[in-house]
Amino acid sequence: MRRPQIDLKILRAAAAGALFAVSSADASVAETRVPAPTGAAGDAAVIEAERTLKGAELEAVRRELDLTTERQAEIAAEIAALEKDRASLNAALLETAARVQDLEASLTETEGRLSQLSEEEAAIRASLDSRREVLADVLAAAQRIGRRPPPALIVRPEDALGAVRSAIVLGAVLPEIRVEAEALAADLAALVEVRSRAETERDRLRADAVSIKEEETRLALLVEEKRKAGTTQAQMLAQERARAEELAGKARTLEELMTSLDRELAAAQAERKAAAEAARLARPAPNDTGRLQPAIAFASTKGLLSHPIRGVTLRDFGEDDGFGTPSPGLAIASRAGARVTAPADGWVVYAGRFRSYGQLLILDVGDGYHILLAGMDKIDVEHRQFVLAGEPVGTMGSQRLASAAVPDVTLSQPVLYIEFRKDGASIDPGPWWVGSQDRKVRG
Repeated sequence: MRRPQIDLKILRAAAAGALFAVSSADASVAETRVPAPTGAAGDAAVIEAERTLKGAELEAVRRELDLTTERQAEIAAEIAALEKDRASLNAALLETAARVQDLEASLTETEGRLSQLSEEEAAIRASLDSRREVLADVLAAAQRIGRRPPPALIVRPEDALGAVRSAIVLGAVLPEIRVEAEALAADLAALVEVRSRAETERDRLRADAVSIKEEETRLALLVEEKRKAGTTQAQMLAQERARAEELAGKARTLEELMTSLDRELAAAQAERKAAAEAARLARPAPNDTGRLQPAIAFASTKGLLSHPIRGVTLRDFGEDDGFGTPSPGLAIASRAGARVTAPADGWVVYAGRFRSYGQLLILDVGDGYHILLAGMDKIDVEHRQFVLAGEPVGTMGSQRLASAAVPDVTLSQPVLYIEFRKDGASIDPGPWWVGSQDRKVRG
């Protein structure tokens, strides 16, 4: 996607509009022209009539050009507003996508800790089961002291721990089982701690789940808003082009004006060419979220790019792909419904389904480099769209798609396949990923 060429459009509209105005003035004067008198007076009258005609033409051209100048200013203001809105929208997209991925990572870590705590609790339960007889003796002794029924171990391990400790302190436990009773108390204390930690993790999980739902809703609205903004801008430019073409079809040719406009057009083209060259030499700053070209040459982004998704790397570049050949890319297992972001600035050159890979996205990141992302359930960007590093581009599904990228049929998690290419050949993406200093290229 490139910036709208407003100057060229306005020049065309000016030419077409001026020609139409002149043709109208010409017809009007022709209708009111009277037969010229003969002789010297007649010659003067003819000259005066011609001067009047040319004056009317000139005035019509000036009026139309004045209107065109006003319209040019209006369009320039509209484009400036769009540029500002796009930068703000892109910034919000990048920030929200980053928060979503952070929350996804937090959810995964919390679930991992809960799973580990569950395993610890199971091990403690097994240890308690092996001491069931000792536990029965200790709880019976505690009941004799307190004359209360023994607490339910599974439901209220805190009460059971209190009862065992009381029995030990009060000497209700026989000496021969005191060591076992103390080990039992240690297990119960560990069970109480594990359950407390698990409850804390569950609270965190619930809070993160609510937060990610809110951020996903916000992100979906931002993605749709960007789509609408792009569509509106394209429609506006298309309408202006159609208007210019319509006026040009009705207008006559004024050689002098066309020659002048041709000179202006050539000058404008030369100016744009010089501006493009200057832009190529001086790329936009990475924090310019309104940019429409990469902030940094892709070859210079080594050590700066973030993975497009949070997850576990199943296979790296060059490892056996499961068919006895080196893998041309890497595969990352993610959460169901995880957000995928662009690793680098680039233009979308392909977005759609491809064989068994699910949704395939190909980014042209400049200088012959391309990035392929496959295995998504949904893509949120369109062909020829320019995307920023960190911008959300798609969503993973709820389960792994059957794909040659990861032939492991036992894996159920969704898997994103990532491949970097240079001039059509696969290359190792490893050097591009962010280093230990955790620097990131984000709008």
